[in-house]
Amino acid sequence: MSGPLLSVSVDHVATLRNARGGKVPCPVAAAKLALASGADAITVHLRANRPYIHIADLNRIVETMRAPLTLEMAATEEMVSIAERVLPNTCCLVPEKRREPKTESGLDLLAPVDFLPAAIDRLAAAGIRISISVEPEIAQLAAARSLGASCIQLHTGPYANARTDDRPSHLAKLKLAARAAVDLGLTCNAGHSLNYQNVTEIAAIPEIAELSIGHALIAQSVFEGISGAVDRFKTLMLLARSSA
Repeated sequence: MSGPLLSVSVDHVATLRNARGGKVPCPVAAAKLALASGADAITVHLRANRPYIHIADLNRIVETMRAPLTLEMAATEEMVSIAERVLPNTCCLVPEKRREPKTESGLDLLAPVDFLPAAIDRLAAAGIRISISVEPEIAQLAAARSLGASCIQLHTGPYANARTDDRPSHLAKLKLAARAAVDLGLTCNAGHSLNYQNVTEIAAIPEIAELSIGHALIAQSVFEGISGAVDRFKTLMLLARSSA
């Protein structure tokens, strides 16, 4: 049995570059090396205030790569217009607050979200697969399906950041949500705060098709290189699925 696919987020290669300005390290080069090392896809998050990935990075990745690309983005006019121009394989819609350095939760689809239905309609019309980052709750999954998403990304942050005693309950919710997503006809992906220590239990969930991993992988690459980090994550994911 094969493991889930690995989509590598190269956002924090850009974070390191932006700390000093200039051109290095290059997130585009990092994306190419990750793919050459066994990654299956690349993820980038283009935020409104551009703390890491810039438009130029996105353009170069789209122009030079021949691998699946997920563009994480807020459902705004600016971002939808960019997606319609660059045409990534998938757009994963996420919440975004300028003061948050990272995405702290999935979208709450049970509350009114301005422009979200229109954004989904436009992305679908452009031939882009639509994914939505959600918490592992059945009502959120059903709402994603009713809005027209074909894929969801389960937000694994609460599981990954939980105390050891609390982690089993979070894992149980993720397992239940993954099964429910597939029953609803949705492709089920997952990601957020996954690392060497916690990825195994998530990778073992059979309904999960792809894991998006960024910060931990790029952090580990400081010590073992991108190739080594990609290889280790892929090995852990494969072993987890084959042992499930």
